[in-house]
Amino acid sequence: MQSFFNRNRVTLLHISFWFVYLSFNLYQISAFQRGRGYDWERMITSASVQLVFTMLIAYLNYFITWPRFVKSKSILRYLLEFSVPFAALLTARVYLQRYLVDGYTHKVEYFYSSFFIVQIVAVTLFIVIFVGMLRFAVDWFELEAKRKEVENEKLIAELNFLKAQINPHFLFNTLNNLYYLAYTKSDNTTEVIAKLSQMMRYMIYDSNHPKVLLSKEIEYMQNYISLERLRLNNQIPIKFDVKGNVENRWIAPLIFITFLENAFKHGVSNNNPKAWVNVTIELKENECIYTVENSKPEKTDVNEKSGIGLQNVKRRLELSYPGQYKLTTEEKKDVYFVQLILTLS
Repeated sequence: MQSFFNRNRVTLLHISFWFVYLSFNLYQISAFQRGRGYDWERMITSASVQLVFTMLIAYLNYFITWPRFVKSKSILRYLLEFSVPFAALLTARVYLQRYLVDGYTHKVEYFYSSFFIVQIVAVTLFIVIFVGMLRFAVDWFELEAKRKEVENEKLIAELNFLKAQINPHFLFNTLNNLYYLAYTKSDNTTEVIAKLSQMMRYMIYDSNHPKVLLSKEIEYMQNYISLERLRLNNQIPIKFDVKGNVENRWIAPLIFITFLENAFKHGVSNNNPKAWVNVTIELKENECIYTVENSKPEKTDVNEKSGIGLQNVKRRLELSYPGQYKLTTEEKKDVYFVQLILTLS
């Protein structure tokens, strides 16, 4: 039922308007006939004549003269095309109403007065303008809907492009780790390939959706941390804590991984015995608080670029969580700190 009203809301609006207009005319005619006896047949006929002629003029403008004006932008042409049929139809209406009222006997002087002519001209113009405004409103809403559709398609395309950039970024980092393990002939190489296979399955299939289960995103991050532990031979303390109920919570995919990658890329090396990484995901009602802290190397390359990962995730946050996120980054003497607070729907 609701879909029917949504599909036909413009038509129903027009029908409602003309129903109100007809009811008002019947009320006016009945008030005029008060004290003279009610001739319902004549009242309905008179109201119908008013309705038909007013609708003819209004929809002549709605479907023909106004669309032509929109294309030509010529006011003079529009006034000419509108005024001629307007005058002809109103003249026909006046003579028909006079005939129906008294058969041109001038028994009812009101219908032969100048006031009557001015009144029907003014009322008809008002109705024409009102119905024309409906056309203008419908066209504006349709144009606005198309604009939003194009804008949404553009944003979706941009999101997909940003997500597509994440995959090679991740592959580049992981293949570096895999190369290192293969080069050192580590026994963990096969386990790394298995973990990488699970992560690629998530990235190819699950992350193509606008939202994924938070539990799936956490599993993906756990696999990534497992790979880093293997690469670092479990020499670096890595904590990953999840607090609160993560079931049936949805999140934009691959939002968290960039900060985790940066923690290992810029803050951890296997030749630094003081290196560490702490990661926490905490759920508080509709808020997800994601915190990443990692050690800061004593010597850092001032020319090192942050890469595309961080720039992409900031843009994705703007697109996926506009006004619903808070990102805090701090660089202390020996600690990098990142906290992302998301409002989950």
